[in-house]
Amino acid sequence: MMRAYTVVDAFSATPFKGNPVAVVLEADGLSDGEMQAIANWTNLSETTFVLPATQAGADYRLRIFTPRSELPFAGHPTLGSAHAVLEAGLIQPRDGMLVQQCAKGLVTIAIEGTGAERMLHLGLPEAAITTLAPDDVDELEAVLGAPVDRSLPPAIVDVGAIWVVAQAASAEALLALEPDFARSAAFEARLGATGLSLFGAHADGHSADIEVRSFAASCGVNEDPVCGSGNGSIAAYRQLHGALPAGGRYSATQGIRTGRDGRVAVRISAQGSISIGGACVTCASGTLFA
Repeated sequence: MMRAYTVVDAFSATPFKGNPVAVVLEADGLSDGEMQAIANWTNLSETTFVLPATQAGADYRLRIFTPRSELPFAGHPTLGSAHAVLEAGLIQPRDGMLVQQCAKGLVTIAIEGTGAERMLHLGLPEAAITTLAPDDVDELEAVLGAPVDRSLPPAIVDVGAIWVVAQAASAEALLALEPDFARSAAFEARLGATGLSLFGAHADGHSADIEVRSFAASCGVNEDPVCGSGNGSIAAYRQLHGALPAGGRYSATQGIRTGRDGRVAVRISAQGSISIGGACVTCASGTLFA
């Protein structure tokens, strides 16, 4: 069977500078095993499959796979897939919104602007945060080969994807990290985590507030170029520690070490809910024989 698919760069308006997601449109009839095989074949950090919604209020259902496993939610695949269904004309927005059904539940996606100026903002699922045990912080530092800021206790943040979150001394210190990926994969597996997402503050005058890096060796992705759920988990972690007031916003950069230039917009509503936004651009399209 022939199926349309597209590759979308999320968190960038410039092709090849964001984080690509392969989106299989109209994925009815594919088995779990076939979806996993396709995701392994594309060899991108995530591949998604668009299906008819089965839950009231949803516009479509999305399944999200890494090369090794399925995720209940992920950020850049959510935004990239929303861009793909809009571009393909499969879904029409309602009051400037799309509602995606995924294993984590319903995710709202706000649409701002049109064409090349369009920005998409997803409502982050509610986070569950657990402080990391001291011995596990020791192991995290061994994985990274560098200390983390223990004044803000590192934590496991579950937004559907599950990230170990910690703060580095600075953006420069973060960018200098050379993790032990084999050790990281074992650490992630033991904690039941998707990976590690770390952040460091930029110096005054930088175009963004923080730099982010996300590592997911246990999922077959040593470094994710620009990670929506990782950025969302960091936002929830910072909010917990009083760094993000209601009604606030900030920007993050990610991807320098992978040759990308991702830009992530983080907003906190007056009620304290978090949204993660960015631009998306189509980089390739074609036909999948599956």
